[in-house]
Amino acid sequence: MTDSELDAIRAKRLVELQQQQTSSNKNSQSSAEEKQQQQEDMRNTMLSSLLTQEARARLNMIALTKPEKGRMIEDILIQNARRGAFGGRKVSEEQFIGLLEQVSKATEKKPKLISIDDELHLILILINTILKK
Repeated sequence: MTDSELDAIRAKRLVELQQQQTSSNKNSQSSAEEKQQQQEDMRNTMLSSLLTQEARARLNMIALTKPEKGRMIEDILIQNARRGAFGGRKVSEEQFIGLLEQVSKATEKKPKLISIDDELHLILILINTILKK
């Protein structure tokens, strides 16, 4: 065999290996996407079994407007269901609203308090700015 024939065989084999790698990557990506989709389906099934239609509709509206908050509320509902907090009963819209109020109170941003030293420092900066004009 000549060097050019060996180079051609090597190049062909390299292309085959690259194609196998690409195919393998696509399969693993597809598998990960399928697994994620299955988890989302299970999550939605669980939420549908936990909530009345009205409560589910309200949750869907929250998830559309504030996805992070919707996901957080879903997580809370699922955790409570796993602990048996609902006793096998569906959560009504009124109960769901109560949960929303609790979540809002818990996640409410509190105003930042500044110390007297910081306040005096800000006043001095303001005075210096005014005097420079």
